[in-house]
Order: sequence, then C-alpha cells, then structure tokens
Amino acid sequence: MTALAVFLWLLNMSMDTFGHLAFKAAAAHGLDLDAFSHWKHMARRPWLWAGIICYIGEFFVWAAFLSQVPLAAGVMLGSINIVVLMIAGRLMFKERLTPWRMAGMLLITTGVILVGLGV
Repeated sequence: MTALAVFLWLLNMSMDTFGHLAFKAAAAHGLDLDAFSHWKHMARRPWLWAGIICYIGEFFVWAAFLSQVPLAAGVMLGSINIVVLMIAGRLMFKERLTPWRMAGMLLITTGVILVGLGV
C-alpha cells in the first residue's frame, strides 16, 4: 500500500470509530424517557452531531481510500475497525469482552494483517 492509502485507511478508521463512539455517547443518556422524548434529547446533544459529521467525512475518506486499493483488500482492511470499537467500548463504556469476542478479534486481526502484507 502507498503512504496515501495508509493515511486514508487510518483516517477512515479514526473517523468511523469516533462516529460510533459519539452515537453511543449520545444514545446512552435519557434512557428513562419515552422514545420520542429520547430522540429529542439526543438531537440536542453535541455527540449526535459529532457522529453525523464524522460519518459524512468518513464517506469521502472511504471513497478516496477505495480509489487507492482493490475493493476486496479495502473492505478487509476496513474490518479492523470492529476490533478497535470493541476495545474502545470496553474502555469507555465498560462493555464486556467475552472469550468468544476476544477470539473473533484475534481472527479479524490475523486476517487484516495477512491482507495488509499482501498474502
């Protein structure tokens, strides 16, 4: 991969991760409200809008990244974000990392490394 492709990959992963975490942070408050009130509460939270902005930016970064690498490799490399999100969910929201999730993370990481090496 070129330096540009690596940069776009890391930027895409960062934007996607932050977007997911922002949505989780926005959704985690006001859970005691009814559905409509919960959505109104989320709409007033900056985390929701930060997540939306990240996703819009990610759309363009993802398109640029895919212009630099083959589709199959790009999608496989993009899947490492699942691992990053599970770790971030654990650190930020105290979510559980079960043995099965850890095994899945190991398999995904191995696959991404193999694709990244061009194997």
